[in-house]
Parts: sequence; C-alpha cells; structure tokens
Amino acid sequence: MTKDRKEPGGAQPNEGEGSRTAAREYDRAAEKFAKSGKVEEKAREARDAVDSSEGPELERAEAEGRRHAKGEDPAVNQGQVPRGKR
Repeated sequence: MTKDRKEPGGAQPNEGEGSRTAAREYDRAAEKFAKSGKVEEKAREARDAVDSSEGPELERAEAEGRRHAKGEDPAVNQGQVPRGKR
C-alpha cells in the first residue's frame, strides 16, 4: 500500500515512528496553548505542586521518565531551556 492511500475502513495509514501528522497536531496544540495566556498560570500551578506534599511523587515520576529517555535535550545542557526544580 502506498503512503498516500488510506487503509481499509478509512483509517489513516500507519506513519510509523516520527509521525508527521502527530507532530503537526502537537505543534498546533502547543502554539494554541502558548497563545492562550494560560502559560504563567499553569507554570505557577506546576511549581506549587512540586513544592507541595505531591513533590516527592512528581520527582519520582520524572526520574522514572528520565530512565526511559534516550537522552537529555542538548538545548537543556546548553542552558537554552530551563530545567525543572531539582
């Protein structure tokens, strides 16, 4: 089956790892959120959650996610992206 054909039943073809469709949808949603004016509010909520009794659980979840990650984003190591509170 070619890439531009739909699978039987009208489903979208499997794009595999690195789906361009999913990347476009994510980019649109991220841009919409950034323009929504809620970034500061959500950042404050996240900071408050980390500083609360929920903090240790969130730190364990972050550590677990890092164990499964391929590696740190190079932009983080260059100081271009702020790291989460440690």
